[in-house]
Amino acid sequence: MVEAAARTRDLSQARIAIDQTPAIGRHGRTSNQERAEFATAERLLPGGALGGNALPGDTRFVFARGDGSRFWDSSGNEYIDYVLGSGTMFIGHAHPKIQKAVSDQVARGTHFFAYLNEQAIELAQRVTPYMRCAERIRFTTAGSDSTFHAIRLARGFTGRAKVLKFEGAYHGVHDYAQLSTAPKQSTNFPTAVPDTAGIPEVVQDLMLVAPYNDVETLTSILAEHGHEIAAVIVEPIQRIISPKPGFLQAIRDLTRQHGIVMILDEVVTGFRYGLGGAQEYFDITPDLATYGKILGGGLPVGAVAGRADIMDQANPSNKGQPGYVYQNGTLQGHPLGCAAGLATLDILEEPGLYDRVFAMADKLRAGLQSVFDDHDMGLLVFGEGPMWHMLFTDRVPQNWRDITATDTRKLAAFEAEMIRQGLFVLPNNRRFISIRHTEQDLVDTFEAADRACQTFKGH
Repeated sequence: MVEAAARTRDLSQARIAIDQTPAIGRHGRTSNQERAEFATAERLLPGGALGGNALPGDTRFVFARGDGSRFWDSSGNEYIDYVLGSGTMFIGHAHPKIQKAVSDQVARGTHFFAYLNEQAIELAQRVTPYMRCAERIRFTTAGSDSTFHAIRLARGFTGRAKVLKFEGAYHGVHDYAQLSTAPKQSTNFPTAVPDTAGIPEVVQDLMLVAPYNDVETLTSILAEHGHEIAAVIVEPIQRIISPKPGFLQAIRDLTRQHGIVMILDEVVTGFRYGLGGAQEYFDITPDLATYGKILGGGLPVGAVAGRADIMDQANPSNKGQPGYVYQNGTLQGHPLGCAAGLATLDILEEPGLYDRVFAMADKLRAGLQSVFDDHDMGLLVFGEGPMWHMLFTDRVPQNWRDITATDTRKLAAFEAEMIRQGLFVLPNNRRFISIRHTEQDLVDTFEAADRACQTFKGH
């Protein structure tokens, strides 16, 4: 094992002998309870899964509990979490302030209806100063809700039908979002490709697609179709791809030029890249912004925020009037979620918090790169802020097609080995770091990555 003195040296040099049984990871340890849970899931749930993702073979597990940056499965195996509820748990698992806030609110009432409640009003007052574009805000229940309603608001405001997104971007699970999110075939831009069965062709015809980080192609598409387009929706950091300098501002300028609503999808970046999110981080002001993930402190809370003239279309006093846009949800502004959101803001407003997590992420990326380089893996670790990624490549990707040009099958196989070694990553997807990851987590991560490399290369 790594000696105590070694912990003071560069964390990237931490190593552990592969023949020792490590503290974290699965390593074939599966309890009878977890086996029974797998059997129940396979009998009752499509594919034995809760959603669109399922881990392969011996890497799968059943979550039992989480604390801070780690969680345990039903067999008692421990993992360092770099998925964090798909990024939702930026503040880590089971934060004491969230526990107290939710517990206190349960005693006052779990749910009422999407009328007014004290917690929602207070959260709106607290969060909008951090959202540069927010003259109005409407709470939702998730990021998918947020992007769906933002698109509807844009269509109502402009009277246009089409929407432009960027190839490889993820904006949720609704029909308009599930086009060219992970296309298996390349098409000529701006043709959209459905990612799932069940999407009518008419929806496909309403979506246009452009390559991310390509201002020239975007300019050309808008020159031809701008008069038909209600909105351009963009992730400021598209999955694992950072914007080139000036790219987001070019979108802002072009959408203004063509009278198009710019929707900045801050579901992932909001409150992760600072209290002001991507709008502050990249110095950009969209017409609308969408939120989810972090906003509810782990509970299902999202939001659409933006210009008053666009948002006020959803004023319920205008029902039945021309231009009214229906936006509703039984659980909107849910008091438990809003109470957790208020506690989340208390946590994130701590001085120096973002500096610490950004520095920790830098150490993580550098240390993993050192491990992979020592083993000549051919892996590049990259990312910025509290997100990190890796690909079998020698250059940072600029668009979706750069990603698909790499060996993603080999990557998925290696990521499966990382999970076996106790590092929970979602194969072929972005991964995150929380405010509660520690120096010890990094030591253990580098040791586990070293084991993964040794095992992977030995097969």
